[in-house]
Amino acid sequence: MCGIPSPSVFRKSSDVKVELADRVLRYEITETYVNRGGRIGEADYMFPLPKGAALQDLKLSINGEMVSGETMSAGEARQIYEQIVRQQRDPALLEWMGYGLLRARIFPIAPGEEKKVVVRFQVVAPREGDALRVDYFRGLRTVRGSERPQEGTTTFTLTYPDDQRYGIAYSPTHSLINSHEDRNRRAEIRDAENEVTVLIPVRASNAPSISLLANSPGNEDGFALITLSPPASAMGSTHAMPRDVVFAIDVSGSMNGKKIDQAREAGKQVLHSLSPADRFHFIDFSSDVRSFRNGWTTATSENIRAAERYLDGLEAEGGTNIAGALTEALAAGTHPGRLPIVLFLTDGMPTVGVTNGDEIVARAAAHLGERRVFTFGVGADLNISLIEQLAIEGHGTASFVRPGESVERAVSIVAARLTNPLVTGIRIRSDDVKLRRMLPSGPVDVFAGEDLVVLARYSGSGPAVIRFDGLTARGPVSWSARVNFPDRTRENPFVARLWATQRVGYLSAERRKHGASTEIDDEIRQLGERYGIPTEFTSYLVLEPGMRPPSGARRSMGGGGMQPQTQVVTDMVTTGATSAPVPAPAGAGNAAFEAASKAVALRETRSIGSLGAETSASGAKIARVGNLVFVLKDSVWTDTRKASGPTLSVKPFSAAYFRLLELLPDIQQPLTIGERVRVSGRAMIVAVAPDGVEQLTNADIAMIKKLW
Repeated sequence: MCGIPSPSVFRKSSDVKVELADRVLRYEITETYVNRGGRIGEADYMFPLPKGAALQDLKLSINGEMVSGETMSAGEARQIYEQIVRQQRDPALLEWMGYGLLRARIFPIAPGEEKKVVVRFQVVAPREGDALRVDYFRGLRTVRGSERPQEGTTTFTLTYPDDQRYGIAYSPTHSLINSHEDRNRRAEIRDAENEVTVLIPVRASNAPSISLLANSPGNEDGFALITLSPPASAMGSTHAMPRDVVFAIDVSGSMNGKKIDQAREAGKQVLHSLSPADRFHFIDFSSDVRSFRNGWTTATSENIRAAERYLDGLEAEGGTNIAGALTEALAAGTHPGRLPIVLFLTDGMPTVGVTNGDEIVARAAAHLGERRVFTFGVGADLNISLIEQLAIEGHGTASFVRPGESVERAVSIVAARLTNPLVTGIRIRSDDVKLRRMLPSGPVDVFAGEDLVVLARYSGSGPAVIRFDGLTARGPVSWSARVNFPDRTRENPFVARLWATQRVGYLSAERRKHGASTEIDDEIRQLGERYGIPTEFTSYLVLEPGMRPPSGARRSMGGGGMQPQTQVVTDMVTTGATSAPVPAPAGAGNAAFEAASKAVALRETRSIGSLGAETSASGAKIARVGNLVFVLKDSVWTDTRKASGPTLSVKPFSAAYFRLLELLPDIQQPLTIGERVRVSGRAMIVAVAPDGVEQLTNADIAMIKKLW
């Protein structure tokens, strides 16, 4: 093969520009590469997208000309790339490498030559309490067979409106140079090493903020991005809605060993997320279904201690009666003014009672009422569709835990997010203009520190009223705003891409529910190709002007037509789909498990919760929690903030651990990253480690109060 990749290709610079407009962040990243060696080289660049990002385009500079690209089949793109590399031509391939990760390859780069890649994407600005958050993760440039830290410099510039809505931007990770430019404010980082986080304060208001961004091609239904920011009075309310929480735990024989230990600890995580106004009902199931007490139990300290003793006594044996457990979970009555939540954890397929997954979901759906269902599937030996569909029907989320991962961490993340419901059961409607295919669909809940972002298709146009009806602890609320749905507009094309991103997540779940079908697979592929979204069926390819794809490949015109200088190839059939739905195999394997995990991420692009682990420019694992960044060092998640002073180490999920959460509630989310964590305080460090103390002494408590 000609043009063997050379380690002499360096990243010379990165220029990152971010613009905030109407709660949407528009990124443009320009990467410049130079070949400092004496032979032809190749750049292989990988970079993570922020959660919920919608790719706009990839451009490659060839002899000074910026060439636009289109999307195409992942398998076909790889094949074409290899063919072009053999011919020493100029491709830039953006492969689907899993959710939120893009990969760009550039070849050839002649000795002494510079080449540029420009990537643009948009993301709804996540809300962090009273601030909007802007993030940038530097990508990793590799050469085949080796990996090394980034070279060159990175500049980062953020532009946002200079008006009363926003305060002055600041960064917990870098020094900012703030200035004014026309009617905008400008925040600049001259050398943006590592990950960038910038916060833009949002000025408080006693009225809700409702905004609409629309995109309408004119010859089909339009696309709408609707944002609700609850009023400041609601955000600061001390009258959170009380909850009724059911936690159903699988204790079948397959849960024996570490998994049952983790399930017990997960139950304790749920208990310690409860407030005195909450009630709980614990269910454990194997061949039979049992429960901790009959009916609801108030979350008093005494009852929580009794429930912990009950959890400690659970043993794993027998079959898996999922249908019976769900019947018991849904038997507890619901009461007005309380938010009913069901957490359901299992590691297997139903083997006792009703064993047909579709029938189980149908029976549960008929009795859900206003309950929210959050499911946790442990390992790949699951009925994947059952876990997905229960969560979708229950307007909750599904979490898939790989073998060896922490079950209690997955449960604790969800439990922490659900602690303070502000408005529940929100339903959205619009007068005069019809909204359809809303994502998320059905009733939606808003918790403290969140905004509600809804994506939808709309038919009709002109002035209309958008209305949000929901329930708070003080009673029903109805918020509305008059907006204008345009009949035709080319503005905000990213709204369509954001909608399509979530749509792909739901279609993937439908594919597992009903089996592979030409209709679903084609829609996923069409969404990826039309709206420039890397999916499991599509990749991104840029070809040199005048080049043509290999024979037998099919050109795709995309949503806005073919650029004259661009050739695009799409795959005819890459999934083995048939003309009629084929039931998915009962024992879903690792591939289905991973696909379901990625689909969850797509469906939750509106989420502003903690981001999962990512890879830094140096290859290190990174996790972001709130305003904090953690790096995985020697199997320990370590706070990147520098700190000195004594270290207090506690054993995970011990009495000392939960006492620490009582004393320092702000570290609850950081401690959910893993079983080994180091968090920096003002003058001390708190560590979670297996060899930590199990009880806090009076001296430990005094040190925390003095030094943290």
